[in-house]
Amino acid sequence: MSLAAHAQPFFLEAGGGERFCLYHAPAGDCRGAFVYVHPFGDEMNRTRRMAALGARALARAGYGVLQIDLAGCGDSSGEFGEARWQGWKDDLTLARAWLAGRLGRPAGVWGLRLGALLALDHAADLADTADEPRLLLWQPVLAGATYLTQLLRLRMAGDLVGTNAGNGGGADSPQALRALLQAGSAVEIGGYLLAPELAAALDRLDAARLAPAAAVDWFEVVAAPDRPAPPAAQRVAAAWQDKRKDAGKDVCLHTVAGPSFWASQEITECPALVEATVAALVESAHA
Repeated sequence: MSLAAHAQPFFLEAGGGERFCLYHAPAGDCRGAFVYVHPFGDEMNRTRRMAALGARALARAGYGVLQIDLAGCGDSSGEFGEARWQGWKDDLTLARAWLAGRLGRPAGVWGLRLGALLALDHAADLADTADEPRLLLWQPVLAGATYLTQLLRLRMAGDLVGTNAGNGGGADSPQALRALLQAGSAVEIGGYLLAPELAAALDRLDAARLAPAAAVDWFEVVAAPDRPAPPAAQRVAAAWQDKRKDAGKDVCLHTVAGPSFWASQEITECPALVEATVAALVESAHA
C-alpha cells in the first residue's frame, strides 16, 4: 500500500489553541502541495467524505495535502461563535507555512464552497508577491452577502436549533436578522452561533473583486454533461481572465456532471470531480 493511503493526524499550534490537521504525504516524487479549506457549518460535515477522497487521490498523484480544521470548527480549539474571518485567514497562512516547510515547496490552496472564498481572499492579500498561492476551487461561494442571506433563510425555514430570545427569536425575515447582527447580536443558524463580526466580513466579500494572479483551476458541478457552468461563474471567470491578460496564468473553469454533494442530506460522492481535478493538475504539470 502506498504512503498516500495513510493520513497523519496531528494538532498544529496556533493563536488561541490548536488546529486539528490531517497530512497526506505525496506518493513518489512530489509534484506540488495544497492546503484544503473546508466549507461552513453543516456543509463541512456533508463534504468530509469528498474531501478525504480528493486528498487521497491528490496524494496518490504526487501532491502533498494538508487538511486543517479552522478555529472553532471540527476538532480544533475554540467555539464557532468565537470564529473570525481574519483568524481563519491566519490559520490558512499557518497551514501553508507548515506544509511548505514539510515539502520544501510553495503550498497552494484548495477550497470548497466558503473555503474557496476564504482561499480567494487569502490570495488577494498576497497579490503581486512571491507567496501568492496557486488555487484549486471546488464550487466556490461567489458573493458573501448572498451566502449570508441564504444562511438566514435556513434559520427561517426551521433549521435553527436552540434559538433563544437573546439571539433573535421571533425575527421574521433575513432583513430583521441582519439588523440583529448589525446591532451586535449573534444569531444561531442550524446549531452554529454566527458572530456579528463574522457576518460583517462575509457581507463585504465579492469574488469578482478578488481576481487572483496565480493559476486557478475552478470546478463547477452541473446536473448533466452538456450543461455549461452557471452564468455567475462564467461572468466572474471572464472578469478575472480579462484582468489577467498579461499575467501569463490561466483561469480554467471546468464543469463536471454529478450530484450537489455539499447540499445533500446524505453523504454523497462525486467521483468524477476527483478524477477531473487530478487530471487537470497532472496536465498542468506536464504543460
